[in-house]
Order: sequence, then C-alpha cells, then structure tokens
Amino acid sequence: MRAVIQRVSNASCSIEGLISGEIAHGFMVLLGIEDSDTDEDLTWLAQKIANIRVFSDENGLMNKALADVQGNILLVSQFTLFASTKKGNRPGFTRSARPEYAIPLYEKMIVELTKITGTKIQTGIFGADMQISLVNDGPVTICIDTKARE
Repeated sequence: MRAVIQRVSNASCSIEGLISGEIAHGFMVLLGIEDSDTDEDLTWLAQKIANIRVFSDENGLMNKALADVQGNILLVSQFTLFASTKKGNRPGFTRSARPEYAIPLYEKMIVELTKITGTKIQTGIFGADMQISLVNDGPVTICIDTKARE
C-alpha cells in the first residue's frame, strides 16, 4: 500500500459537481493498493496515518498528531500511485490491485481509520472520476509505502 498524506487547512472531493467528502483541517490521504497488500499492511498504515506527528505544537515544531489537533481525514483511492514509468512515456498500472481486491481493502481502511481516530472518515468514491480541492498547509506532504517501512 502507498499513501500520500497531505496536511491540509481544508480539502474536498467532488464527483459530477457534488461533494462526496469534505474536511476543514487534517489530512488529505491518497491511497494506492496493490495485489500483494495484506491486512497487516493496512493495520500498520492506518496506525501511521493516525499517529504521525506533523502538526505544530506551541513552539512551532511538528510534534502533534491528528487527534491532538482534532483533525479529520479525507481518504481517496488512487490506483495511479503504483504507476510504472520504466518504459516509454505512457505509465503502466499493472501493480495496482484490481477493483475486486482493492475495494474491500479500501473499505477496511475506512473502518480501521474510523476505529483508531473515533471520527467519521470522509471519502471519495472508488473508481469515480473525482475532482480534489485542497489547501496544503505548510506545505507538508508525506509518502509512505508499506513495502518500504522506513
């Protein structure tokens, strides 16, 4: 699994002009799933997302987690995070999980993040043509890959 986590002042996801998810302050998370991802990857990544300390404390240092600032999450599936650009100029997406495998894991991620954060997770709609709007606060953007746990 890969996640791009952006600290945002606000973010929203629209589909055909209708907002499917919207937050005022917290994380905009783009989530990519591949066939080799497991429930263990999901649990590990959910904990990282919920507990990563990238919000400023009283001294301006990034020492606070999402719960410390009463932040929320907008979670959007994004198969293009596993794009291969090795050959030519047209990316390939063969590492991205097929919907029949990815959708259940995406839905489990929503449940897991809800359980950990105690808040309703805002979402896009899997496979839809979505328009994302956000104000990246900082900017702070963190990329996490469960297969390269650094």
